[in-house]
Amino acid sequence: MKEILRLKDISKRFAKKIDVAAKFLNFFGANFDNQVVHAVDGVNLNFDQGQVVGLIGESGCGKSTLGRVVAGISEPSEGEIFYRGKEVKELIAENRQRQNAKIQMVFQDPMSSLNPRKRVMDTIGEAPVYHGQISKKDRQDYVETLLNQVGLDKEYAKRLPHQFSGGQRQRIGIARALAVRPEFLVCDEAVAALDVSIQAQILNLFMDLREKLDLTYLFISHDLGVVHHIADKIVIMYLGRVVESASKEELFSRPNHPYTDALLKDVPRIDRRNQKYFPIKGELPSPLDPPNGCHFHPRCPHAKSRCRIEAPSLKEIAPGRLSACHLNED
Repeated sequence: MKEILRLKDISKRFAKKIDVAAKFLNFFGANFDNQVVHAVDGVNLNFDQGQVVGLIGESGCGKSTLGRVVAGISEPSEGEIFYRGKEVKELIAENRQRQNAKIQMVFQDPMSSLNPRKRVMDTIGEAPVYHGQISKKDRQDYVETLLNQVGLDKEYAKRLPHQFSGGQRQRIGIARALAVRPEFLVCDEAVAALDVSIQAQILNLFMDLREKLDLTYLFISHDLGVVHHIADKIVIMYLGRVVESASKEELFSRPNHPYTDALLKDVPRIDRRNQKYFPIKGELPSPLDPPNGCHFHPRCPHAKSRCRIEAPSLKEIAPGRLSACHLNED
């Protein structure tokens, strides 16, 4: 399959500088430093054309931040992004704007991601007119076609966001993302805020659009069941780092990394009756002060002295399968 997107050593940090009061106290011997959040730490990922990559991890592990970097909403602190073999940074301003239009994002909360003062016609039709993909006179027909494509009546184009249900608003968000004819969609917890029955409808819509439009997805979720339903490849993230990557079948049947194994053991299943569930020991460390070595070692039942000192690199342990764990070497 042809590669469409590749991330090379992507890191994202957020720095909070000390205020005037802290600087004043430092003058008298205090020791206040700038706070730095290590949201994403050296991530390498590749996406093939038409592939659905599921990104899983606990809240605060950097999933959404990575998604925003991929979508071009946030600039990476370090690393390179290649789209169809070309580095995004090297593109001139005009080409880069056109390139960014090829990657769109569907957000978690459909209400807060839609402008409450704009009618659906303007919400969906504004971007393609701005990018010169359609003319203003063709906007109404174009928006009505998109609404039909996501399963909504064309009359909804005249309404405001508060007049819709959560599932309908999410369909509008999907139509807005499709309006500029993207090739790649970043779906950030796109069904998390919806009822279970509506989740199934939206997931089926994503799958239908993938087939019709040859779309590639980065599907971010904390729900293993949702990702199992839609993804081809699954990537496990912990505290800003990718710890395992494999096909859906391989990862769910034979997890390699201790963190992946712990996540899968806590998934409720019908064929496991009277099973006791044990949460992963300890708390997720703060990205302000991540542990040395392997980030998972404070909670890992197999941790050794090497894990506390040396960070394991993400290595291929089988064809198409990657894992970052010293146990694979031992």
